[in-house]
Amino acid sequence: MATARPVVSVYKSENPAEKSGTLPMPIALTSPLRPDLVRFVHTGVSKNRRQAIAVTAKAGYDTAAESWGTGRAVARIPRAPGGGTHRAGQATFGNMCRGGGMFNPTKTWRRWHRRVNVTQKRHAVASALAASTLPPLVMARGHRIGEVAELPLVVDNAAESISKTKQAVEMLKKLGCEEELQRVIDSKKVRKGKGKMRNRRYTMARGPLVIYAEDSGIVKAMRNIPGVDTANVDRLNLLTLAPGGNFGRLIIWTEGAFKKLSEIYGTLKSGAPMKKGYTLLRPMMENADVARIINSDEVQSVLRPKLDAPKSHAMKKNALKNKALMEKLNPGATQKKAARKRANEKGTKEQDLVAKTKKARLGASKKYNGSAKKGEETFYKKLMKAFEIKAAPAEDAEEDTNENA
Repeated sequence: MATARPVVSVYKSENPAEKSGTLPMPIALTSPLRPDLVRFVHTGVSKNRRQAIAVTAKAGYDTAAESWGTGRAVARIPRAPGGGTHRAGQATFGNMCRGGGMFNPTKTWRRWHRRVNVTQKRHAVASALAASTLPPLVMARGHRIGEVAELPLVVDNAAESISKTKQAVEMLKKLGCEEELQRVIDSKKVRKGKGKMRNRRYTMARGPLVIYAEDSGIVKAMRNIPGVDTANVDRLNLLTLAPGGNFGRLIIWTEGAFKKLSEIYGTLKSGAPMKKGYTLLRPMMENADVARIINSDEVQSVLRPKLDAPKSHAMKKNALKNKALMEKLNPGATQKKAARKRANEKGTKEQDLVAKTKKARLGASKKYNGSAKKGEETFYKKLMKAFEIKAAPAEDAEEDTNENA
């Protein structure tokens, strides 16, 4: 509400590039946005145009069928009488039977319509009107407003006297709605399902909504333009303001209709002069910038200090089982493991390198054994000779003999 523009420009219908003046922004166009209320009211109001449907009371029961009873090894469901045809003996009446009655048949006295609270309907209309003044919401609904000068878009009262469709199209294009009209034309497609056979074969997007104060030919001029709807400011309908329950429709106002909004809805203090007992929905917050409020000195001064988050410790992991941790502790471990695996696979470069290294090692060992380990020259045999028992000399042997004699 605080960010609403105080005045709105009024453009000339003959030459929309020029302005004819300004108008004050009606308070109704600054109402709070209530998408929940708009959707709820739209759901209820849209049910009031339904026509009751029902099946005939005798559907599925218009036959003299009777059960065969027990003892014939068939179900006890009633069966069609007669003979000589396929129908004879077939099960009837049941909702699981061919040609039988339906379960819970539709009735004309079903609760088709809904009563919607009048004040809720008025709040929803005001909220939908306020949403149409915000470019982000209008664009989010799919409208092309890149060439539109400003929102809300208001033209002078001369537009209400346009009686030719050609003039109306020319005015809309000059107002910046050419891309929007082309979008509507391109959106025409064949409806899915059986509705295409029930007098509603095509679907088409909704285009601009032209709101006027007095019909001096504008309705006849606009009625044949694809996607363009018209509405009297005294009889605004939520079904046209928020098609599908989604507000943000592109609205083009005439000067008289825009002025009359203030007369219809009034202000928050005066109430609505033309709606008995109604006052516009008041915003819950004067300042909707919640972050600014929370971070203000007034709020922060009375708050407790910020609590420190509890310390969290990571779960201990085993590097021998966790590849990521092993790679962190031993960079290249994954590549080494893969290389060892490829070393045992035939036809790989790693396996050829291992075989080549082994062959070189065996060849070197064989060459060394042939040169360094020959007969008595081996280290072991030389070592063992030191422990051999030598024979006693001959002189010592003779002396021993004589002593014994």
